[in-house]
Amino acid sequence: MSSSNKVTLTVVDEDPSLYEAKHVHEVYDQIASHFSSTRYKPWPIIAQFLSDLPCGWVGLDSGTGNGKYLPLPLDRPGSVWTIGLDRSCNLLTSARSAGGNDVLREVVWGDVLGKGWRRGAFVRSSRSFLNSATDLFFYWTKQDYAISIATIHHLATPERRKAAVQRLLECISPDHGRVLIYVWAIEQDELSKRTIPIHQPESAEPERPPTTKGQDVFVPWMLTTDKPRDKAKGRKGPKTSSHVNAQTEKVENATTKEIEPKQFDRYYHMFAKGELLDLACQVARDMGLRIGPRPSTKTEGDKEKIVGVEIVQSGWERSNYYIEIRRWAS
Repeated sequence: MSSSNKVTLTVVDEDPSLYEAKHVHEVYDQIASHFSSTRYKPWPIIAQFLSDLPCGWVGLDSGTGNGKYLPLPLDRPGSVWTIGLDRSCNLLTSARSAGGNDVLREVVWGDVLGKGWRRGAFVRSSRSFLNSATDLFFYWTKQDYAISIATIHHLATPERRKAAVQRLLECISPDHGRVLIYVWAIEQDELSKRTIPIHQPESAEPERPPTTKGQDVFVPWMLTTDKPRDKAKGRKGPKTSSHVNAQTEKVENATTKEIEPKQFDRYYHMFAKGELLDLACQVARDMGLRIGPRPSTKTEGDKEKIVGVEIVQSGWERSNYYIEIRRWAS
């Protein structure tokens, strides 16, 4: 593996919000255009999740990046309305026009740990969407669904990752809302260019089982620029002296050095097996939600409304862990 592509261990040793600003937000603002050009193909499980949503649902893409999921589902465009939220204004510029076709997407500048929407921002009826909360025929509602794809792993502490999952569960409908979360995994597949180093205590025995905790790392991004076009190439003219050729070679070598790729180190918390599922269940319990399928009938002791979450699916796909959660009320 090239040293420029090497993933390295890191330790979050300062205020996590400042750490993320330096090693996540500032980086993405600088690489936004290059990054966006490499992110265009939807992942199958995410595309299927959006394709299965009922017509008329409104949802949030928390950490939307270049907005590649905003136009989905492609087989019935406009049937659901996904609003993109991100901290990077430069990425949101790309997200605004995601999918082309002269359609402007709805995007919000905001933090995944906050509420990037105001009360009354989402109003709907069974037939139409409005952008005003003053119409008495419509009412404020929470989103029907939310997705968070490759975002929560950029949060630098367990508490902040937990808060991000809680925001997702809070922003969706308590009786039918659905959430899909993806994070990068320590376990990379054979197509990945990354090998994730694992920190083990010096006293660890060789036969010690693999860690069950995630790993904080820097993943490099090499920002490349197009080589300046040689305007003199192919131009006919008098032969030049060896002195002139030598000077030209020096200039070309200097130019080559100037356009060498620049490395940006992005912070990631690479998740271990079971860590995302444990995190989601911990959040649900802290919110007072039951974990399991919606009960078919109430028991005699359940006089009040019961609220809970069902883990619809959880697994690993192409170097990522994912989890789908459905809220319910009975």
